[in-house]
Amino acid sequence: MAVQTVDAAQNQLVAVGASRAVAAQAEQVYVTVYVEGQLFGLPVERVQDILVPEKIARIPLAPPEVAGSINLRGRIVTVVNMRTRLGLPEQAADARIMCVTVEQGQELYSLQVDDVGNVLNLPLRTVEPNPSTLDPRWRGLSRGVVRLDEELLIILDVDAFLQFGDGLTFSR
Repeated sequence: MAVQTVDAAQNQLVAVGASRAVAAQAEQVYVTVYVEGQLFGLPVERVQDILVPEKIARIPLAPPEVAGSINLRGRIVTVVNMRTRLGLPEQAADARIMCVTVEQGQELYSLQVDDVGNVLNLPLRTVEPNPSTLDPRWRGLSRGVVRLDEELLIILDVDAFLQFGDGLTFSR
């Protein structure tokens, strides 16, 4: 009798664990950032670091979206200016620079943003297709949108964001 109770308890734990796994698959966690007042979400599993760089070294002949590079714990990281990439005006010269470092393949890229928001855990069912009114340049960089209480969250497609021109990514 005691063995059946233990087996039943183990089955219950497995069932609870399985239901949590299903619930976890039905949600996505995003790190949010602001660029020109617009809220963007980056999948948390892609984010490696959030930092305020001391110095960004310019790279001669780099595309305009490339702000330069930084040294992050001994690794050279390319900094991509989100404003320039999204066709937005430059930030004021005295504005604070923040970066969110993401990984693509074996490379690190730091996305220069205006500000970092919160970490949001959102059900996947809240993600809607891009509205037709979304700027066409942005539509190709977005995996969808989420309506929040007072703002619209654009989910950034990190891989598409890091592709330029002929579909080439920044690579060394």
